[in-house]
Amino acid sequence: MKKTLYDLTKEDWNTLFPIELVDHNPEWKTIYQIEKERIIEKVGNDIILRVEHFGSSSIPGIKSKPYIDLMIEIPKETLFDENLIANFTELGYSHFVVPARDHIEAYSSFGKGYHIDGKKEQIFHIHMCPKDNVMWKQIDFRDFLNSNPKRAKQYENLKLELATKFKNDRGSYVLGKTDFVNETLDIISGKASAQHI
Repeated sequence: MKKTLYDLTKEDWNTLFPIELVDHNPEWKTIYQIEKERIIEKVGNDIILRVEHFGSSSIPGIKSKPYIDLMIEIPKETLFDENLIANFTELGYSHFVVPARDHIEAYSSFGKGYHIDGKKEQIFHIHMCPKDNVMWKQIDFRDFLNSNPKRAKQYENLKLELATKFKNDRGSYVLGKTDFVNETLDIISGKASAQHI
């Protein structure tokens, strides 16, 4: 039986798809826009309520993995809808359920561009959840870094350090950014001092 992405272990993902940061590519904005239009055309505006480009590829001043991260708002009742998932499968995406953790409710995640042999096309990651999911704070984080170049540069430096340390450990790379992201969100909400920026 043919192996699929769902058969890959955590170690497989870490080995096949190491963390690699590249200079910002101005084309990413256009690539995002084209993919957004494809999704809306396929699924419809009644289900796709909002689409945002987030993650480091949406922050022009810093290095990033060459992935396009999309945040998609959907009505709560369609969160794990089979027809909706099928539409994304037809667009070439693999579906994964992100389990509930800490203060984040479970939501749908989709990936496209990965191949079982480790080859990559343009990679897209989708995080799909209703507007009350705390994941939407990532948009505030993006906007803050885009308007605060010094803080964005601090984030880039952290990512470069983590990418060197955890090139083949995606989980630790992501985890290593958590405190910085949370501290930034606290600055945005006024819970923390902005002396770090």
